[in-house]
Amino acid sequence: MNIYAAAALWLALGYLFGSLPTGYVVVRAKTGQDIRTVGSGNIGATNVGRVLGKKWAVIVTIVDMLKGGAAVMLCRAFGGADIAVAAAALGAVLGHNYPVWLNFRGGKGVATTFGTLFFVQMWYSCAAVLLAGILWFLVMKAFRYVSLASLVALVAIAGWFWFFGMHVSFIVLALLLAVLSLWRHRGNVDRLIHGTENKVGR
Repeated sequence: MNIYAAAALWLALGYLFGSLPTGYVVVRAKTGQDIRTVGSGNIGATNVGRVLGKKWAVIVTIVDMLKGGAAVMLCRAFGGADIAVAAAALGAVLGHNYPVWLNFRGGKGVATTFGTLFFVQMWYSCAAVLLAGILWFLVMKAFRYVSLASLVALVAIAGWFWFFGMHVSFIVLALLLAVLSLWRHRGNVDRLIHGTENKVGR
């Protein structure tokens, strides 16, 4: 199998991993509700927290990170080249954002993006994501906007990947995922510009 066919295969497999709709399943199991009809309508951890509280938001965040990381690690375990690993990571985030099981209405992909990027080229990628996580925390403490903290952190990861001299496929991947996240957060960005975005704790 040539490198591009392998990348296409891992893109598809990553999509299947990422398309597990964690938030939807948890809220449906706990309350019988369709989370897409509650709060922001998003299936991600922030909206799960609105329905079930902080504990379940944390659980959903961890699972969403791990499903992306699992796709990447499985690709590595099977000897996937860097471009195949990047494809698996991209597929996992696309699966989370556009799951076939929910008519392609998924989350915004922040946790899954962090989970995939953490494992792509250890240990440099681990360090980059941890540094971005610290930045996320600082921006959250300063401004209390989840969306702003997430977008700043994801752009920072691409910068750290470049700084650490990581493989070009992973730098491009990080940039693509940052742009995708910006697109998925376009409503939040508009509210940030107009001062109507909800702060944590409000």
